[in-house]
Amino acid sequence: MGQRIAHVALIVADYDDAIAFYVGTLGFDLVADEYQPEQDKRWVVVRPSASSDSTSILLAKASSPRQSAYVGDQTGGRVFLFLQTDTFETDHARYRAAGVRFFEAPRHEPYGTVAVFEDLYGNRWDLIQFT
Repeated sequence: MGQRIAHVALIVADYDDAIAFYVGTLGFDLVADEYQPEQDKRWVVVRPSASSDSTSILLAKASSPRQSAYVGDQTGGRVFLFLQTDTFETDHARYRAAGVRFFEAPRHEPYGTVAVFEDLYGNRWDLIQFT
């Protein structure tokens, strides 16, 4: 099989708010939401719909003041994650209608069509359809 990145941890302020955004607004699948009593936390995993073989996101609730300071700013304001789509126009319109904040109009680059948006905490994402 080789290697691949299974999960990327994303620090969030609240599990349920994060699930509502990623599943309800972006249309991701909720892969797991399991309470772990020994650590008094939840194991919450989401991933883009119909992407069973893709990297998923572990929604990790901040558990200390230090971690809370990084909610929404895990990469110092740079784009953090890249959401690839084959239906850019449809996804872009659906996200805008759902209230997702985009920082720019879609732009056409040699590598594809892209627009930067933010999640509910302010992390920046690229919505991108590669050429």
